Amino acid sequence: MDDSRKIERTAAAWLARREGGQWGAQDQQALEAWLAGSTAHRVAFLRLQAAWNEAARLKALAAGLAPGSVPGRGQWAGWAAAGAPRAEPAGADDPPALAARTHALPDLRAVSFAPRRPAPRPARWPRALAAGFVLAVAGGLGWGAWQLGGRQEAAYASAVGKVVEVALADGSKATLSSDSRLQVRMDRGERHVALLRGEAFFEVAHEAGRPFVVEADGHRAVAVGTRYAVRRDADTLRVVVTEGRVRLDGAGGGRNLPVSLLPAGSVATVGRNGVLVRSLPPEEAARYVEWRSGFLVFDDAPLAQAAAEFNRFNTRRLELADPAVAQLRIGGHFRWSGLDAFVGLLEQGFPVRAERHPDRIVLHSR
Repeated sequence: MDDSRKIERTAAAWLARREGGQWGAQDQQALEAWLAGSTAHRVAFLRLQAAWNEAARLKALAAGLAPGSVPGRGQWAGWAAAGAPRAEPAGADDPPALAARTHALPDLRAVSFAPRRPAPRPARWPRALAAGFVLAVAGGLGWGAWQLGGRQEAAYASAVGKVVEVALADGSKATLSSDSRLQVRMDRGERHVALLRGEAFFEVAHEAGRPFVVEADGHRAVAVGTRYAVRRDADTLRVVVTEGRVRLDGAGGGRNLPVSLLPAGSVATVGRNGVLVRSLPPEEAARYVEWRSGFLVFDDAPLAQAAAEFNRFNTRRLELADPAVAQLRIGGHFRWSGLDAFVGLLEQGFPVRAERHPDRIVLHSR
């Protein structure tokens, strides 16, 4: 288990103990010492505390649990904070011991709540309806062409801040991330998808004689039956394989690149200098595609990277005013729709001041 997970479990134990009703001055002093030990401690605790305080339905979800228990997002497995770093002396009442005694404490890191949705803007509805109609017509015409000549074509797109799942004619599924666009062409010999913009996750129906090819920027990610994501950025391409195998080939920088065979757990990044492949446990690789569930995951990432990810999913931009802010390190699970909550946590846990505007939030050093 990495340090960030240990920290979050210890923070969860502290929060569960404090909310359990048996809390004294000595407990508060020990908590403050633990928080003072690291910025990562403060960020983890503040994020979990915000989830607890801002979601009024949390207590209803906790009905029937023992005092001090914190309900998780769809998870009721037991957990313990044994081995987590702590500032207070070990004893029967410290957070790890509390977690060990409580047989079914859920994992607070996974607690999540639906964001408050703004009222729809009337001016955008006609455009959205028209786009949906065009895509439906394109899909219908493509299916007719398949029936007549063995070929089907369709186009799919998602708006900023929208994740769209579509069923393809071969039984495969594609989930489009925010602001993404696909063109699909299927015939009797090959299933071909052009990723024109953004990112998409594919659950490929198995057909041994008809490969499934995702093409982006001259590269081809080829599979027969598997699950993987392809992301296209300005100067890089990323392939994440969560199940099965994918063959990555193509050309980059004016020269041919070697073929890469990517098993489950692979994270391949293609750039100007070639292909870099990381091999992770499949469950770790899956963290790269948690945007499908509404989350962004950072593990000791620079704030500049986190801001860029939030900007992919929000029309309100997050801007960094100076290099000192951009170099701050951040970790944790955050809802990509919760930009204001994310900025609030930064203000509490980091030397950061936020300047809020209707179309952007600018972060300054303080």
